[in-house]
Amino acid sequence: METGPPEGRKGPAPRELPPAVGLLLSMALMNVVLYLCLDRLVTVPRGPAEHPGRCPPGHFSMEQVTTCSPWLSCEQLRTEVRPLKRVGEGAVKTVFLSEWKERKVALSRLTRPEVRDDFLHGLQMLRALQSEHVVTLLGYCEDDNTILTEYHPLGALGNLEATLSLAKYRSLNTWQHRLQLALGYVAVLDFLHRSPLGTLVMCDSSDLPKTLSQYLLTANFSIVLNDLDALPLVNHSSGALVKCGHRELRGDFVAPEQLWPFGEDVPFQDDLMPAYDEKTDIWKIPDVSSFLLGHVEGSDMVRFHLFDIHKACKSQVPAERPTAQAVLDAYQKVLNLLRDTVTSQTREML
Repeated sequence: METGPPEGRKGPAPRELPPAVGLLLSMALMNVVLYLCLDRLVTVPRGPAEHPGRCPPGHFSMEQVTTCSPWLSCEQLRTEVRPLKRVGEGAVKTVFLSEWKERKVALSRLTRPEVRDDFLHGLQMLRALQSEHVVTLLGYCEDDNTILTEYHPLGALGNLEATLSLAKYRSLNTWQHRLQLALGYVAVLDFLHRSPLGTLVMCDSSDLPKTLSQYLLTANFSIVLNDLDALPLVNHSSGALVKCGHRELRGDFVAPEQLWPFGEDVPFQDDLMPAYDEKTDIWKIPDVSSFLLGHVEGSDMVRFHLFDIHKACKSQVPAERPTAQAVLDAYQKVLNLLRDTVTSQTREML
């Protein structure tokens, strides 16, 4: 008589997986996950996207607001905007942190009547050049000599190092983000040199601090041009060139053609000073970019790859310097090259 197995008897117990094998399987699975996510982990930030469906002329939209509103009128500026405190003062404008409909905004007022022409020129440029490269105009009143723009709490570009030293922004203190800022700076120059109004020269750039003060750092770490008071127009077709002010410029930061060419023995005379074109902006790119790149890990590698284009920017002959578009293309190629290199090296490690 056939008998079954005793009650409660089980089949053969499964073999336990050796700990070493389990560890290897876990590491393999982790590598697969890392590999699939790699592009997201090491890709260089692309910067802000183009403003989708920018508002029509005479209208604005603020951050996180999709609807467009007409520029504020004199009456609205007088009754709806409340100045809070002064946050900046220059030769042309005094800027006040202000409030409008529970939003922080920047209210600019003319400093003195003698520079009203410069103030109105800046307003004209601001109205005509609204784009992702220029601070957003919210309204203005010529009768009161006031301009209202979007407020960027991180302030001028010269505050970059102080901003990146804060715990909140320390993770952005990398060569990737810094190179993206340099690319954004060159993109602004390219926009000015090919603007809807023609070729504009960034004249408020006699030294590095002055140049950095013309730009604002936005909350998403992009760059916008804020001061448009000194943007003279070059017309190559008619031979119309420009001069940045009526005083003698000195130092290594300005382009050679901006220096008095007749030596120390001849007193400076504005009417004898030769004019120049937008290539003065190109000369200054390497110095501004060097500041933006800083001295973080990887920044020297970026400088090495930018050496050739920066050498071309420093040509003593203005016509031999590249265009802002050519510099922008070179920066983008370096950005792509280094991104691909980092991606490749990281995958090899996996």
